[in-house]
Amino acid sequence: MPEVKISAEVISVFPNKVRIAVSDIESFKIAGELLAVGSYLKIFDNNDCFIVAIIENFSIVMSDPDKEGKRDKSYIVEAVPLGFINSSGEFIRGGNNIAIPPKTVEPAKKEDIQKIYDDIKDKDRFCFSKLAQDTSITVPVDGNKFFNKHIAIVGSTGSGKSHALAKIIQEAIKEKNIGYNGLNNSHIIIFDIHDEYKTAFSSASYINVDQLVLPYWLMNSDELEELFLESGDFNNYNQSSILNRLVTENKKLNNPGQKIEYGSPVVFKINEILNCLVNLSKETKNYKNQDEISIKGASKTFSGDSEKYKCYFEKILEFEEPKAQNFSKGSFADGSLDKFISRLKNKYSDARLKFLFDPAVESLKFEEILRQFISYKTGKESNVTIIDLSGVPFEVLSITVSLISRILFDYAYFYKKTNTSSINETPLLVVYEEAHKYVPKNHLAKFNASRFAIERIAKEGRKYGITSIIVSQRPSEVSETIFSQCSNFIAMRLTNPEDQNYVRRLLPDTLGPLTESLPILQAGEALLIGDSVVMPSLVKIDPCTNSPSSNDIKYLEEWKKEWKDVAFDPIIKKWQK
Repeated sequence: MPEVKISAEVISVFPNKVRIAVSDIESFKIAGELLAVGSYLKIFDNNDCFIVAIIENFSIVMSDPDKEGKRDKSYIVEAVPLGFINSSGEFIRGGNNIAIPPKTVEPAKKEDIQKIYDDIKDKDRFCFSKLAQDTSITVPVDGNKFFNKHIAIVGSTGSGKSHALAKIIQEAIKEKNIGYNGLNNSHIIIFDIHDEYKTAFSSASYINVDQLVLPYWLMNSDELEELFLESGDFNNYNQSSILNRLVTENKKLNNPGQKIEYGSPVVFKINEILNCLVNLSKETKNYKNQDEISIKGASKTFSGDSEKYKCYFEKILEFEEPKAQNFSKGSFADGSLDKFISRLKNKYSDARLKFLFDPAVESLKFEEILRQFISYKTGKESNVTIIDLSGVPFEVLSITVSLISRILFDYAYFYKKTNTSSINETPLLVVYEEAHKYVPKNHLAKFNASRFAIERIAKEGRKYGITSIIVSQRPSEVSETIFSQCSNFIAMRLTNPEDQNYVRRLLPDTLGPLTESLPILQAGEALLIGDSVVMPSLVKIDPCTNSPSSNDIKYLEEWKKEWKDVAFDPIIKKWQK
């Protein structure tokens, strides 16, 4: 069969685009297996190398009519260069290597595209998707580059984010070297906002609000202040100062012989702090001798604040009533602590915050707390830890995420520091579902603690073996610092124009035809972009082994069924719990 001559030539070369004239579109189509927006082309130069480009758009140019009124058609194809194959067969990203003039243009065949993706070595290949244009082509990533840096998964509700995340993690925990049975060494922690992932990981270590143990005494200054101080209160500065002093003194009292600072991760007792605050707010002094504290029936003179606080920690005392001639109010008995005390009492007695303030947490060892979050409980080891935050009150959600994130970062940091090989041999991956809820772009004080903790992982975590996956349906509302540290993006359908533009600005490649498809992607389709993938690709995420419980409710199907009664009692009991 004679070779078909392809009538196509490059007529313009721009920094990020190539324009091609095609005089016989049928011949051009015959040479390729598929020709459409998003298809790949090969553009040859004079050195037996070729550029790989993706078609951005078509246009038709009509000639002037001849004497018989007939008009000839020609086609203009615009394509964006993605990279080039050199003489050694190696694919190199970048589109600025076109020799002038290019020789020929032809559609890339399936084997050409698969060969490019197969450039990743077998030992480094990690697969969870196929090419959307042709699902017989597997699109692998370099697993080390993929997990060694931060990952962003973005997309509107219903675009398939949860399924994509579940598939990635399911594949990660299956990866093994030959020669051993049981768990591999993956350690993945998921902050599950909507209790979706239990069905996807049946063997995961599952921690809900009833099982969560997160001692308040591990909180840092930002977290304690966010929890106990009223934002905008005129007395915040004084309240913050006294809280700092009392926590430090109480830690010294309960941990004798240790070098103690405010941020030391050691036990202090919140009930003793509360006793002391109440005593300070009611304290009276001898009017004639201000060093004498007028405790009813047993006035005392203390050698300093530390001795006084030690006494005040023990119980709530009764003081003499302030009178003009005999007794005067103490330094904090001016009402400045009243709101602070009230807020602390309310939090301490809130049944929903039992996971923070249960008296049992004061006797827990730090090691027990750490083991639960990385699934190292003896006999219950697991690759995946699901922290179900759906039952955590919203006002302490960011504090909860902040504290756990800090614990994980510090574990990774000190593991590396104490390991003789100077690397973290148990690297962690932390998944932040619905990240816009606790690390928003706005700088409200109530998100300071979680923003600092997660931004620290984003900026420094890779050095210590802790990386993250940031998942959000509203990427434009997430801290820019966090997204700017992501090196790999899985961008699914985005319908909000603000989110679309935000993601386009974040993506490291100039990808006209790909990014323009963001609002029309099908469920499960995604733009896979980053330094772990050979070239930017529109992919279809492979189906999960077990799906997360995030599928859409089939309203009409349910509505067609016969009327169902509702058992309200268990709903209300769960609600009021």
